[in-house]
Amino acid sequence: MRASTPRRRRAVVSMGAAVVAVVLAACSNSDGGSSVEPRATTGGSTAVAASHYTTPLKGVCPDTVVVQTSWWPEPDQGFTYQLLGPNPTIDANHNRVTGTLGATGVRLEIRSGGPAAGYQQPSALMAQDDQILFGYVGTDEAVQNSGKIPTVAVFASYDRSPEVLLWGNPAWNFANIGDIGKSDAKVLAYAGAADIDLFESQGLLKKSQVDTSYQGSPDRFVAADGKIVQQGFVTNEVYTLQHDVKAWGKPVKYLLTDTSYPIYQSALAVRADKLAANSACLTKLVPLFQQAQRDYITASGPTNQILLDAVSKMHTQGFSLSPGLLTYANQKQRDLKLIANGADGVLGSFDNTRVQKLIDSLNPLYAAKGIRPKDGLTATDVVTNQFLDKSVSLG
Repeated sequence: MRASTPRRRRAVVSMGAAVVAVVLAACSNSDGGSSVEPRATTGGSTAVAASHYTTPLKGVCPDTVVVQTSWWPEPDQGFTYQLLGPNPTIDANHNRVTGTLGATGVRLEIRSGGPAAGYQQPSALMAQDDQILFGYVGTDEAVQNSGKIPTVAVFASYDRSPEVLLWGNPAWNFANIGDIGKSDAKVLAYAGAADIDLFESQGLLKKSQVDTSYQGSPDRFVAADGKIVQQGFVTNEVYTLQHDVKAWGKPVKYLLTDTSYPIYQSALAVRADKLAANSACLTKLVPLFQQAQRDYITASGPTNQILLDAVSKMHTQGFSLSPGLLTYANQKQRDLKLIANGADGVLGSFDNTRVQKLIDSLNPLYAAKGIRPKDGLTATDVVTNQFLDKSVSLG
């Protein structure tokens, strides 16, 4: 990732996503990608998909299963790209990758998000376009939009969130977010980031130390000689600051924020009003996502080549990947147990108690911002383990 590229923003505390969905739904052209020049075929081998994912889906699922992601192709999305059969096609004009969904008899279309979709939240895009079956919707986004754009997550791609607070001052040894709040360290954050607002409301951070003007560039981190705390992802910025930002070029320290903000990042969700109608499809398809995640974290190489090919050909506005970053990210996904079995031992499962605690924490925060989640919202409104294969787990 080049230094000038803003990193993704998750669920910002605003009404932006809901407003965008309502306004644009009326004028959406439901573009199915008929204009596909220039196109390119990836050079990565996906023989695993052809041989492992063979559940017949024709006539049960849509002929093309559309997945809306939250950013450009990256290791957080590896499990989805893992399902692509041989020689998937890159549509550079629409920033999509399409191919067979293994050997299931249907096709898979993966759409890039973030800047590729005007920074709209996946749930807003799902509300606009009925072609989208799945979206990457974090728990906080699901709670935020539950009143107007309800979604239900059916697969937890991450058991732990990869988000971090990082710093470069070797003299700082923060053991938790409260330690940062007790210090005089400036915290550079995205405007409206729900986790930062929650940390402030809980007294873990002081409002006076938080600067919400962060736009993703490492310039201020470098100018401060690392004596600043900054939002980021352990699967990205922790590596890029050391290896790709020449003006810094040193290791950084970090804290995973999930101990205080235990969202399910990049959970695979469907619109709530489409859940029952697609039940038969989800029963067969969700276990394939589980298997794909298990395969990806075990042997990432072929799928990582697809990610590299896709990013190199799309109009990514400066975003890039490297083999080194992908290798590092996959190692962190394993070592930090970001990808792991749920509390019940099932890969991709949700803990309802954990989700409910987050709902209870976020509700007053959103209310103070004028956002109204669904009245009486419970964990079962936003997540379900109904479609998981309980036999699929990581060893």
